[in-house]
Amino acid sequence: MNFSGTARPNAALASWILVTLAAWLLTGTQAASAATSASPLCTSGGTPSLPDFSPLVARYGPAVVNVEVIEKTPEGGDQGDDPLNQFFRRFGIPAPGGGQQRHEQPVRGAGSGFIVTSDGYILTNDHVVEGASQVTVRLVDQREFKARVVGSDERTDIAVLKIAATGLPVVRFGDPARLRPGQWVLAIGSPFGFENSATAGIVSAIGRSLPTENYVPFIQTDVAVNPGNSGGPLFNLQGEVVGINSQIFSRTGGFMGVSFAIPIDVAANVERQIIEVGHVVRGKIGVTIQEVTADLADSFGLSSPHGALVSSVESKSPAAVAGIQPGDVVVAVDGHAIDHFGELSSRISDMRPGSQATLTLWRDHRDRTVRVRVEELKEPQVAAAGSAARPAPAVRKPNQLGLTIRPLAPQEKAQARTSGSLVVEGVSGAAEVAGVEPGDIILGVDGRRISTVEELESAARRARNKSLALLIQRESAQLFLPITVP
Repeated sequence: MNFSGTARPNAALASWILVTLAAWLLTGTQAASAATSASPLCTSGGTPSLPDFSPLVARYGPAVVNVEVIEKTPEGGDQGDDPLNQFFRRFGIPAPGGGQQRHEQPVRGAGSGFIVTSDGYILTNDHVVEGASQVTVRLVDQREFKARVVGSDERTDIAVLKIAATGLPVVRFGDPARLRPGQWVLAIGSPFGFENSATAGIVSAIGRSLPTENYVPFIQTDVAVNPGNSGGPLFNLQGEVVGINSQIFSRTGGFMGVSFAIPIDVAANVERQIIEVGHVVRGKIGVTIQEVTADLADSFGLSSPHGALVSSVESKSPAAVAGIQPGDVVVAVDGHAIDHFGELSSRISDMRPGSQATLTLWRDHRDRTVRVRVEELKEPQVAAAGSAARPAPAVRKPNQLGLTIRPLAPQEKAQARTSGSLVVEGVSGAAEVAGVEPGDIILGVDGRRISTVEELESAARRARNKSLALLIQRESAQLFLPITVP
């Protein structure tokens, strides 16, 4: 085709561009629509918005169950949680039947769980079924089954139930290691008995270590979790279970914006061992650890607070044989960095007894590597109730740390079962702020053992205007306390 001039070719070109652009936009819109419909969570109108959890709830909600338990209270047991009894006591009125002989009363409780195999294995929390004489599982379709507690593990708060059924809906497991703070998550459970309730929020933090829990690196979320949610699943946006809702932080007993879930990989390991061998086998190396705070990191020369600080080592334990010492900071296990101190307990406990672990330690301002054999954990490491000898009144004045200390007599050391030589008689100033208490026995400073008052005061002078890590023995436990030296 021949064209004269430039107007017609330009018009034809413009028309071709418009047609091509329209086709490209149409194709892109169709592709985006297809991608959105294929996603487990759709956004409204194809535009960015809050996630729509309804497909997830519809697909996996039927695999979430209500768990009801019945347990017996001892005859004449405490009825203090009964609101009616509290009312009568508050106004000094005898409770009805108060003079009659009490009998065992059934106590009912409820929680949640989720089906992990189509033939009836269910995961929930240990505290949901602890002490239960009867467990009933109710499905979304209102079918009820008597459940058998296959086994439970108090340390991780995991229990495995079994019901006699087949062809059940099941959940899928995800990878908690892929979670990041800020990601959306969804809980399904039975808060206050309202079955199959869904609540959503975001991941607040990962790898949380709670004061009484060293074996679980908890997932912290702001998902509304209340009594009855315990044992229920925590889902990611792909519809995969990444955790089991277990605990809340609350001053009222209700939800206050902070909840914790057990990572599903921890729970799956417990489930497998309970089903296969009937109990959970854990590894240990024989150390007591604590968190590395900013002050402690500064005391030990770490660039940032991370790792697990060893506060004590069991005699003749694998750690002792490997040469691990109080004051060492474990920063990696088998090449995996330890960011939070609870991760060390989790990784070691997951190891098979008899295996070898490679630990990277921070000692004397440099890294070093040790190999340690993992042995089986048989007894919980709980500090025994004991009391250090309380010696005679001190005659020394407080030092610059605010400590009034004196040497221990040989018989006092024997009675306290300690290797330390100095006992705290009085506390003030920086030491009081750090949490040192009268009766504490001083073992070392910044990872080095000390045995004299002069050694302690020399260390304090060297650390002036900085912080030092004071290793103390309190009853039969050891811990580091960071003290800012004035």
